[in-house]
Amino acid sequence: MRRADLTLNEPFEEDIANLSPYFSTPGSSTASSNGSLVTPTPTRPSFPPGFNLPRINTGLSRKKSLGQLSPTSSSPTLSKFTRPAPLARSRTLPRIHQLETKLKARTSELDGLETSPEVLQKMRRWIVGIAIVDFDLDDGPVIDGIFPPSILLPAEAENIAFSSFPDSLQFDQGSLSHSFRVREQLISINNEKRPPTKDGFIYGYSHFTQQRDSTSKRGYKQRSVVILTQHQYPALFSSLLSIFGPLFQLHGVPMLEAACHNISTWRDPIPGETLELGFLGSVLQLELPRTIDEQQLTDTSSFQEKYDPRQHILATAPPLFPPPLMLFESSLPNLWSIWECLVLCEPILVFGASPAQTSQAIWWLRDLLRPIPLAGDIRPYFTMQDGDHSLLVNKLPPKPGVLLGVTNPFFEKSCGHWPHILSLGRRTIMKSAIKTTSNLPPAGPIPGWKTKTHRRYISKDRVLLKMLELACHGDDRARLDASLALRRHFCSRTTALITPLARYLNTLIPSPSEVAAARASRNLLRLKPFNSVNFFSSLKTHGSTLPFKSTSKRATFYERWLKTPAFGLWLAQQEQIVQGVLQERTFSALV
Repeated sequence: MRRADLTLNEPFEEDIANLSPYFSTPGSSTASSNGSLVTPTPTRPSFPPGFNLPRINTGLSRKKSLGQLSPTSSSPTLSKFTRPAPLARSRTLPRIHQLETKLKARTSELDGLETSPEVLQKMRRWIVGIAIVDFDLDDGPVIDGIFPPSILLPAEAENIAFSSFPDSLQFDQGSLSHSFRVREQLISINNEKRPPTKDGFIYGYSHFTQQRDSTSKRGYKQRSVVILTQHQYPALFSSLLSIFGPLFQLHGVPMLEAACHNISTWRDPIPGETLELGFLGSVLQLELPRTIDEQQLTDTSSFQEKYDPRQHILATAPPLFPPPLMLFESSLPNLWSIWECLVLCEPILVFGASPAQTSQAIWWLRDLLRPIPLAGDIRPYFTMQDGDHSLLVNKLPPKPGVLLGVTNPFFEKSCGHWPHILSLGRRTIMKSAIKTTSNLPPAGPIPGWKTKTHRRYISKDRVLLKMLELACHGDDRARLDASLALRRHFCSRTTALITPLARYLNTLIPSPSEVAAARASRNLLRLKPFNSVNFFSSLKTHGSTLPFKSTSKRATFYERWLKTPAFGLWLAQQEQIVQGVLQERTFSALV
């Protein structure tokens, strides 16, 4: 999307009145003989031909006059001015005349990339587009272009631009890769202009670089290249970004064109398929899940050779590089409490030193929920400028199931009433009693797990915990193996959690005699209603493979889980599956 196409908010009336050269009059005030200020009667200024002065209600108070003026095509060029503190982020976007002059080189370069409608359609099976985001001295992060051309609404473009940059200083020179999730605007967009999303969100995978630049007033050049997609496949697009990001940094737009061309040659992303993808000189083996909530495990993958995390990609799995175990080093003993909070749809604020940390951790936590469907909002990297900031961060209790990844210390205060905070990284120990700038801990909460309300129901696996603690002091291979073992452990616990429910649901499926009677009467069968009393009776009889601390804690845990939105979604999925099988059996007999 061209920056020139963005919809801009109009300048404030007060700004125009004070700063426009057409409103200024010679000598706004004079001094009288006794030293007091005397304001002369203003004369009507002269305006250039064709300038239409907007109508201003003179009866308005100064406070009310801060509203927007109606835009006119002949508005004069405004000089640079200091914006008032309460200005919204959208009001700080660049003015149109600046957009048209400043971006000619970049837009013409991207406009030169052409593609046929057929190739464009093939690319859009996998991605929305690849965006280039630069830092503007006056306007902050702005999208300079996107290929293939796609329509982004102004709020979407603004969210993507700010989310593609870290909101704190990370290094003097270097690069950083992270991901984010921004809400699609509730406005219908023609599928020919942009591929539809799967769940109402756009997923972004950003490679941010910062280099010294003597020609810049800030002394640095900051840029992000962002893969935008409608698919919730973090392992796939993180792998693509790790290949594409450094190559784009070296070779620029031609590498972007080559990446898009490679993507257009891929087969359709059919659920359950295993594909071989060629991408910028690499060959990747990809396994797609049958559903977005399916567990993709290395032990049951469809690859015909030994699993190699650098070549074999389980699409919905979390990124494995660097080994995610190190993110949770300060909270390893609390991982079992964190897992319980996840399945009970407890909101968790995840604080990290960088967007790379928070986004990897959020994808990791989301993956541990499978096969339970996601019932809350997840944001791998969330900024204060996000359009949903007031919706997710306010004085009200946080929404169930929200996983919010943040790096700005501001959130520690604004989310102080949240019940759970997970701060990533290693626990820091102050070696000196004297605080200096060199030994001060980083801003934000101390690494570790902090909860106000949760008490653990299930016993830890202390053998696994010991192995994880030893792996933290080992090499990268030991850390990766421990990370995979940790993922298998909690995925098995999630499966064990729903096993008693699946056992009870089997008793609600119509019997063969009921199916035969339905065929004769041509009636449709449904799963019998779920009854919590009968379920707990079944649970007491058959028990659970999860190592609960006591039977009372087991009952309390399931009572809480049956009240979560995740259980409602899971039950609806099971009913839909059973309903489909029953209809197939009924209608097959009638044919």
